[in-house]
Amino acid sequence: MATETVPHTPHTAPASAVVFFERQELNQLLGLYGRMVSAGHWRDYAIDGLKDAAVFSVFRRSSEFPLYRIEKRPALARRQGVWAVLAHGGLVLKRGHELSQVLKVFDRARFAVVD
Repeated sequence: MATETVPHTPHTAPASAVVFFERQELNQLLGLYGRMVSAGHWRDYAIDGLKDAAVFSVFRRSSEFPLYRIEKRPALARRQGVWAVLAHGGLVLKRGHELSQVLKVFDRARFAVVD
């Protein structure tokens, strides 16, 4: 029995498509990463494109578990929002529909040195 395959065109997504970041989103994520590296908080990152999510993980050291995961899950767009920032244990720090709003969780004073 012959199976018919549908050719991939720019208007149709392949059947095994993965979720990934767009250029503007990567620019925002890498901008945040650069600021946190220069402040001495982060040292390494990883980017994963999965079937249902794109994940930007940041590490204090490359051999550890990620300190934070910034996830893009398009399936949650109508409910909780596409974006989420998760801490090490899976604790959700912030969810939202816009990346810039979700990344504001890292602008808080908890990263400032207090005397």
